[in-house]
Amino acid sequence: MEKFEVLSPDRVTIEFDTPYYTSKEKAFEAFDNWKKRYEFQGYYSSVDYGRIPLESLEDYIYVRKISNN
Repeated sequence: MEKFEVLSPDRVTIEFDTPYYTSKEKAFEAFDNWKKRYEFQGYYSSVDYGRIPLESLEDYIYVRKISNN
């Protein structure tokens, strides 16, 4: 089974309860839900990149395959 993880621009997992997702589609669904947490302020604040507008946030996250088993 494939497993994917989603890391924030600061390379921290976006969800500690679910450290991985079973498809790339589910990983991006989790990203969309995570991004909603920042809608009230309109941006994600990153240590490395400063304020990232939400419409650009997908360009800064890391979605990577962590297993094929």
